[in-house]
Amino acid sequence: MQKIVETAKPVWMLSAIAPSSTTPDYVSLKNYQHATLIITVENGTGVTGSAITLKQAQAVAGTSEKALAFAHVWSNVDCAAADVLAKTDVTSDTFTTASTSSKLLMYVIEVDASELDTDNAFDCVRVGTGDATRATVSILGILGAPRFAAASMPAAITD
Repeated sequence: MQKIVETAKPVWMLSAIAPSSTTPDYVSLKNYQHATLIITVENGTGVTGSAITLKQAQAVAGTSEKALAFAHVWSNVDCAAADVLAKTDVTSDTFTTASTSSKLLMYVIEVDASELDTDNAFDCVRVGTGDATRATVSILGILGAPRFAAASMPAAITD
């Protein structure tokens, strides 16, 4: 049986934090064909949601950053009650995390490297997080479909 770490690379993109001028890390897809971006949120009481977008860049430093379009997100707005993800359309390439107090939330966005502006050398992606009150957000990326065979998964937070 194959293990996930033999076929994909998990990458920490944002430590648990209340987003406020927060910039999650970029990951490079130059060695991968796909990224699964997992956003977890722990809401306190009197919470405001965080506006979530996608960004693309020419380097992990954020070179020439611009928006990356996406049409839907998979979400679970009460992880304590169920483990089902519902596919939901987004409007204008953004959505806001749920603002229900005292809930655990999970959002998953799938990105294929071919969706980036590769004609102009864009091969890096990150999640954009808007300011939130009493919401703790963390982000994990799982990079898959390596472009080249290797003994170990190539680095993803370097160019």
